[in-house]
Amino acid sequence: MAVTVLLLFLLAVSAASADKDAFIGVNIGTDLSDMPSPTQVVALLKAQNIRHVRLYDADRAMLLALANTGIQVTISVPNDQLLGIGQSNATAANWVARHVAAHVPTTNITAIAVGSEVLTVLPNAGPVLVSALKFIHSALVAANLDDQIKVSTPHSSSIILDSFPPSQAFFNRSWDPVMVPLLKFLQSTGSYLMLNVYPYYDYMQSNGVIPLDYALFRPLPPNKEAVDANTLLHYTNVFDAIVDAAYFAMSDLNFTNIPLVVLESGWPSKGDSSESDATIDNANTYNSNLIRHVLNNTGTPKHPGIAVSTYIYELYNEDLRPGSVSEKNWGLFNANGVPVYTLHLTGAGTVLANDTTNQTFCVAKDGADKKMLQAALDWACGPGKVDCSALLQGQPCYEPDNVISHSMYAFNAYYQQMAKAPGTCDFKGVATITTTDPSHGSCIFPGRYALKL
Repeated sequence: MAVTVLLLFLLAVSAASADKDAFIGVNIGTDLSDMPSPTQVVALLKAQNIRHVRLYDADRAMLLALANTGIQVTISVPNDQLLGIGQSNATAANWVARHVAAHVPTTNITAIAVGSEVLTVLPNAGPVLVSALKFIHSALVAANLDDQIKVSTPHSSSIILDSFPPSQAFFNRSWDPVMVPLLKFLQSTGSYLMLNVYPYYDYMQSNGVIPLDYALFRPLPPNKEAVDANTLLHYTNVFDAIVDAAYFAMSDLNFTNIPLVVLESGWPSKGDSSESDATIDNANTYNSNLIRHVLNNTGTPKHPGIAVSTYIYELYNEDLRPGSVSEKNWGLFNANGVPVYTLHLTGAGTVLANDTTNQTFCVAKDGADKKMLQAALDWACGPGKVDCSALLQGQPCYEPDNVISHSMYAFNAYYQQMAKAPGTCDFKGVATITTTDPSHGSCIFPGRYALKL
């Protein structure tokens, strides 16, 4: 799936071998007009115990917000910068100096995704793809960062032909001049193949051949499982079949020891009339089952128990994104931080397990006019009948003593007092709803309750 201007709020799959646990990460969009601020994004990541993210670029504000969090970050070279980097070692070195060396170790950058689905989206850049990876890697070596930061490039699963049965899969032969040196590079640098896996599209394009339950990881009776006649391996879901097809396609080119990370996977929660299976229930089922499948270290039929870390596409819905209805609705959360749905993750660990559906707060908007904030604060603590005693000197919420902090407390107290009724978090446009708990130190904001882990 081609993506532009995005930070993949990915559920990140570990780039690890069999002795490492798989992880879930997220992809995050970067169009700030359609997203919360970077600090709000990071607050949500922390609240949801997300420790791995993928960004679709190397946005400075986002990288600064991620500093000192320990969150592992995959940054990206956008496709529109690929040709320049692939043709110039100096350009690659400048990119690494500006977007990597300037931020580590404070920001925990662990991987660089060079381009996105280049062979299928930007095929004219294919001939310089491996050069771009090598130039970026050389710059990392020069900065002594190559051990901690891996370099790879994400592919669409459509470059795999004859993908079922998986044992017969191979990469599109026309790309052998790129894939062979690419796999040699990944092998020699200890990196991994990045693959985007979208069972939703495989299901939609199968004309009914692929059952919905098979795409959604739902349990299948043994007679409904797909069997690879060559290996006799049984497949209970599309995701595993695609991942194993990639392993077999690498084996077809005589590469058998390169790990694989799924850099994008997900399911849309809403679609137009031609996308009847893009529903909240199906999106919840797919992503909940995917997270459980990955974190249980189930592996695949070909490589049972071997970690297949995965990044979920994506953290936020993108209401301003062009295209079909489904293109705007892959997110786990709305832009205000309210979940699109509550994932069913019992027994799947703590990642994304915090149900914040009903935990909302009213806070001051970023950049709101201070005079308007003061007027709204005065109203809330006066005619609004909010108990503002916690804001008095010596009380828990007095510090920091400024209009932004005090108005946040008062706005939220009024919002909770009014039972979160529609229109009670506006204050002439200077307030907004968030799921991020604004409590700090001993200052506990009304509406807070223990998150469910």
